[in-house]
Amino acid sequence: MPNDAKSTLAPEKLLAEFDAVVLSGGAEVPRDLPIPGRELAGVHYAMDFLPLQNKRVAGDKGVAELWAKDKHVVVIGGGDTGSDCIGTSNRHGAVSVTNFELFPMPPDVERNPVWPYWPTRLRTSSSHEEGVERDWSIATTALVGEGGKVKALKAVRLAWKEGKPSEISRVGVRTTRRPGAVGDGLRLASAVLAGRIRRAKDARGNARADTEGVQAYATSMKKVFAAGDMRRGQSLVVWAIREGRQCARAVDEHLMGFSELPR
Repeated sequence: MPNDAKSTLAPEKLLAEFDAVVLSGGAEVPRDLPIPGRELAGVHYAMDFLPLQNKRVAGDKGVAELWAKDKHVVVIGGGDTGSDCIGTSNRHGAVSVTNFELFPMPPDVERNPVWPYWPTRLRTSSSHEEGVERDWSIATTALVGEGGKVKALKAVRLAWKEGKPSEISRVGVRTTRRPGAVGDGLRLASAVLAGRIRRAKDARGNARADTEGVQAYATSMKKVFAAGDMRRGQSLVVWAIREGRQCARAVDEHLMGFSELPR
């Protein structure tokens, strides 16, 4: 079905005209931080912050004036998105950049002890090397404001045991002169489309589908499949590639009764 992405196709139309439909959109709904003070000015999603710099570099006009210059920036969350926030804040001229990570500091090892799975180990990007104070096992519990603007963060130190956290101490309040807190991460993929295709969801709102067995990548709705961010939530592009290939084979098997596509 030709579509130049300028028109909207109703899910009902796709289901009526095709023998199989794959939900494979990327994550686009920001992962929020539902804590007191979240509504304060100066608290931004990463994806409200980062694209602006790309637009400026591209020479776009009318770009929103959201800068980290002369501010104390706290990036809540790690990963590639958090790293990008750190680097961009430094290049803007931030006074300081601090990074809070919920999980414990991973080991810094040279080998991969869990091959072929992605190892959990300490990674330092070029953005980190530009300057950042990194802190692990920190959970932000509240944002403190003054005059409607974020002024400080309250947090607790966590201890992790068997994959579960417990509070061991209060970090207190980090006061900042001209703060800018940047949260990172994306949560749901193409929520509008997925919401109109009624299918079972997991606890995080993603389409529920197994990756193995005769119903691999099949959702609870007949002839509807899900892969990538739609199924697993925000993740790396390599996972999208892997699940896309496997889902294509699953759809081929569903339609033909067998498949010779690689898995």
